[in-house]
Amino acid sequence: MNQPVLDRSVFGGRKVIDVDTHLVEPFDLWSSRAPATMRDRLPRVKVIDGVRSWVIDDDRILSKGAVPACTISKEGTKWPGLEFIQKQIEDVDPSAYSVPERVAVMDRMGIDAQIIYPNILGFGGQKAVEVDDQLRLATVQIFNDAMAEFQADSGQRMFPMAMLPWWDVGLAVTEIERIHALGLKGLNINSDPHLFRRADGTMLPDLGRPYWYPMWEACEALDLPINFHIGASEQSMDFVGTQGWPGLHQDMRSGLGGAMLFINNGKTMGNLILSGLLDRFTRLKFVSVESGLGWIPFLLEAINYQMAETGANACKLQRKPREYFKTNFYACFWFERTNLVHDIRQLGVNNCLFETDYPHPICLYPVDNMDIALQGLTEAEKVKVLSGNASRVYNIKL
Repeated sequence: MNQPVLDRSVFGGRKVIDVDTHLVEPFDLWSSRAPATMRDRLPRVKVIDGVRSWVIDDDRILSKGAVPACTISKEGTKWPGLEFIQKQIEDVDPSAYSVPERVAVMDRMGIDAQIIYPNILGFGGQKAVEVDDQLRLATVQIFNDAMAEFQADSGQRMFPMAMLPWWDVGLAVTEIERIHALGLKGLNINSDPHLFRRADGTMLPDLGRPYWYPMWEACEALDLPINFHIGASEQSMDFVGTQGWPGLHQDMRSGLGGAMLFINNGKTMGNLILSGLLDRFTRLKFVSVESGLGWIPFLLEAINYQMAETGANACKLQRKPREYFKTNFYACFWFERTNLVHDIRQLGVNNCLFETDYPHPICLYPVDNMDIALQGLTEAEKVKVLSGNASRVYNIKL
């Protein structure tokens, strides 16, 4: 069956950069690029106890069932609810894992470029540390090499964000320099490294501590944006688990868990601001990915109020907490409609980006009429939100 032709007019003929989409990793992503000594240790798909699973090292399971996080069928239609959990990679639209097929879908959707995030190793690459030092570093580097190939093969239309060896600041700096040389446009990182215990028993410091300053210096020097995708640490990844009461149906718990993931990105944003990091590194660019807009004005106002009421202003940030958002942060929207334009204006037209989350279960597919959704913005403002801001943040030329 042929895929439906989607309506290219939904963006009014404007250029579009979709800043949050995902890759269903091809089964041979690592094995086809692995040195012979690591081919049987790097991430791969095996049948274990009759179940196809992603494994690493000595059959340590990364994803039991190897379920592709894709809700788009081969026919180009969207499966309802959590039906995608019952599917395998053979069932999904090849655009989930194939560069030519993804570019073809982008053409049908009227999208010029996409930012790409991973699945198997976690949205922040947090699962890479489940193995020894040599293997975890190879896992990250081979992934980044593959992403550079994907970007080139797409004709500079798919822009995967690099993973970092976030467990070691020296390795992270080296990899930042390497991925920049490969032409990758940004990076994505574990939001909670301070909860990781190193081999010597000590804990990593949090991202606001001097230990990480060389990493932030490298990001500033190379003008690479840092992306915090929801669920970017083992502790924050909780789609169905603890947020909903046990008595709720799984679909209800999934809905609540997903919504709370959006808001939980506020913890990372708030810590980055209050750490004082942005008084030292004034040109850092942080993107809060797949988290929406509506909660951010409230959070910023609440932090300002709390700072005054608790006496925390004595900690002496150079500016009010809310002022750092407009100079250093960007946020993404996809489903919000009721107060969308109001929230864009509250946060700043220059700080808002468009995403679809394709092909994940909550993705915006097909895209509704964005002219109606953005009614109230000027033409120049619509262009900024749909592509101009992303072009500037990620250094992408359309």
